[in-house]
Amino acid sequence: MAWHQISVITDEHTAPKLADFFDHLGAVSVTYMDAEDEPVYEPAIGETKIWRNTQVIALYELDAEPELIKSLVYTQFQPDDLANWLHEEIPDQAWERAWMEFYKPMKFADKLWVCPTGQEQLESGTVCLTLDPGLAFGTGTHPTTALCLEWLASHDLTGKTVIDYGCGSGILAVAAILLGANNAHAVDIDPQALTATHDNALKNQVQNKIKAYLPEQFTPVKADVVLANILAKPLIDLAETIIGLVTPGGQLVLSGILYEQAESVIAAYRHAITFAPLAQQEDWIRLTGIKH
Repeated sequence: MAWHQISVITDEHTAPKLADFFDHLGAVSVTYMDAEDEPVYEPAIGETKIWRNTQVIALYELDAEPELIKSLVYTQFQPDDLANWLHEEIPDQAWERAWMEFYKPMKFADKLWVCPTGQEQLESGTVCLTLDPGLAFGTGTHPTTALCLEWLASHDLTGKTVIDYGCGSGILAVAAILLGANNAHAVDIDPQALTATHDNALKNQVQNKIKAYLPEQFTPVKADVVLANILAKPLIDLAETIIGLVTPGGQLVLSGILYEQAESVIAAYRHAITFAPLAQQEDWIRLTGIKH
């Protein structure tokens, strides 16, 4: 099956209205893309942050009428607010498997493999985490996740309790259990993240050692290791909550932080955490420390 794909560039104020109108006209899906290579690092919790110039892309079934859609859009919106209107027919493909061309096994600290299904590594002295891209963020390919996996694979987690705060796909919680942790608590504001965490725990046969919660469902516990791979602003806003989860003498791992944001994050935690030198990958850094 083929599809009609319509894309148009507009400003950040018009983009949500245009997306709603495409949806009203029967779009199967509507997505946003950056039209100018403008990075967006800090959406607020629950906010969909878009760009000053945003490409709005709508996908329609083949029986839709692109010229009618264009006519209706141009009667609803000012022509000056719409640029680079493009219609094309795109072939169908097995979208859920297309990622496999790019996602290959990855090794961390000579101890932990993260592999897509069917490419598991059975190397002596290592453990293998099977993970496929799905509902929630986190496959190990992004520097923020890679930095956390590298830390986990470099430390003795035997018998420890771990909290993965902002768990996404649950990759850090699952990795911790495979590397010897006794149990892990995974917390996220997105119900889809909890579903992904459950699925990935099941896939790796560690479901009995991982519990996943929305924040309001989570009764705080003290953990030997607390990981929070989110973003700088929520890390700062949640500093006291996160600090409170670390047992005295326990270890804290913070990621999702750009290099220029490091000092602001450190400042929010230094009254309770003694930090080690930061680790960096590309523009992103990882902070690690011990609770006083």
